Amino acid sequence: MSEQAKVVAHKDELHDGEMKEITIGENKILLSRIDGKFYATGASCTHYGAPLSTGVLKNKKVVCPWHHASFDLTNGNNDDPPALDDLSTFPVRIKDNDVIVELPDSFSGRQKHKMSSYNPDKDDRTFVILGAGAAGESAAETLRKEKFEGRILMITRENRLPYDRPNLSKEYLSGDAPDEWMPLRSSDFYDNADIEIIHKEVSEVDIQSHEILFTDNKILKFDRLLLATGGRPRTLNVPGSDLKNIHLLRTFDDADSILKSIEDAKKAVIIGASFIGLEAAASLTKQGLNVTVVAPEAVPFEHIFGKEIGKWIQQTHENNGVTFKLNSSVKNFEGDSNISKVILEDGSGLNADFVLIGIGVDPVTEFLKDFDLNDDRSINVNSNLKAAEHVFAAGDIAMYPDFRTGEKIRIEHWRLAQQQGRIAAHNMLDHNVPFKRIPFFWTDQAKAHLLYVGHVQKWDNLIIDGDVSSGDFMAYFVKDDKILAAATPNREKEIAAIQELMQFDLIPEPSKIQKNKIDALSELTQASV
Repeated sequence: MSEQAKVVAHKDELHDGEMKEITIGENKILLSRIDGKFYATGASCTHYGAPLSTGVLKNKKVVCPWHHASFDLTNGNNDDPPALDDLSTFPVRIKDNDVIVELPDSFSGRQKHKMSSYNPDKDDRTFVILGAGAAGESAAETLRKEKFEGRILMITRENRLPYDRPNLSKEYLSGDAPDEWMPLRSSDFYDNADIEIIHKEVSEVDIQSHEILFTDNKILKFDRLLLATGGRPRTLNVPGSDLKNIHLLRTFDDADSILKSIEDAKKAVIIGASFIGLEAAASLTKQGLNVTVVAPEAVPFEHIFGKEIGKWIQQTHENNGVTFKLNSSVKNFEGDSNISKVILEDGSGLNADFVLIGIGVDPVTEFLKDFDLNDDRSINVNSNLKAAEHVFAAGDIAMYPDFRTGEKIRIEHWRLAQQQGRIAAHNMLDHNVPFKRIPFFWTDQAKAHLLYVGHVQKWDNLIIDGDVSSGDFMAYFVKDDKILAAATPNREKEIAAIQELMQFDLIPEPSKIQKNKIDALSELTQASV
């Protein structure tokens, strides 16, 4: 492939630790200077295309401002999801005072990581992954990236390739994401990597005998197993719950069924002010439906974000046309064959052509034989995500130790599941890698876009920098005199820096933040890590 040399900058334009997006014709590259040396890579995050120049650079790692994927700018490697592909890299040389980049005639800002394939002569082991969601897909790719040459089988109940599940309640449900956007990878990708995807239902897993029994009575033996089966939506067991047009939302098929049901619907009732519930409320409102949300709490998300932020989220939805029936619960549903009315416990009724139930999920673990499960049906794992000998668990079903507090926690985040899938894959290969990652999630609800890093179940103090009512704030959640989480609607670069400070246990003390507004970017720049 021929290359063209382009002068892209003068040597003194960038100092150490700086980066700059440069446009060359129709293409864009990211130029960075790290430890005195210049590097050129693709300029956009390989997840959703965010400009990496607006992210956070520390040492050789850049963190994407949108969804916190990270990349090593010295080699382009993708170090953290939700991005899957690496950045393309381009040769750089210095002549006199000019920085010259060699660009190929056929330009691409991304590249797939080199992976191994199945070679039973070198490795005759069988690694099985139960689940093809965030954790399972991430683990399968990581195994091949780490040069595993044994057999990989990814087993899923769904008759689809792994797909972008967070989009179901957002762009896909609102009609802004076509079908072809949704798969994470093509079938050719899995074929080329020798990752077998089996669409079957598992009835039992025997950990002791290393056997998986399917509902068709077939048995599969495994050498290593990753349990990544995710969650199953909770149902509402009240009279009338079997009426048509009452839906759950977890799978691609669920979303397609909802889109079909709302074609002739005008009034929608959503049961539960959960993330799925309120993201769906925003999407269905965009589709032209009149939406009412019924939930037992007084303020949405008060237990996660506090009353003030919860009210801001509620107000944003109300400004978008959503009606809330809070401090309310459902007594029964009415209708002939289709839902027509939702009856609340106080006796009042809501007319409805469509109902979505979004009241949380439960871990899918009922197939485990003689396994010690927690009360919520989750699986205890150690810091390496190990659940038993040669068995690992990741994602929604895994109860793991928080490396910052030692507390056992279970988190239902897409990106965290991807992170755990990667770490689990390393440990299936006996690499002995502890899971030490700061959780991060994002939610889009009408104009209430919120980014959240860290994790805390109950906090002692909430410090707010800014004005919640205007939607311009940073919230710090404090427990035992330590900031364990932060949330913001719009300070993308700042919260990415806060995530990195948390990762290295360098986040300032609450008293400092309470007295003076901190500059997280400066704190990170000055930190020695």
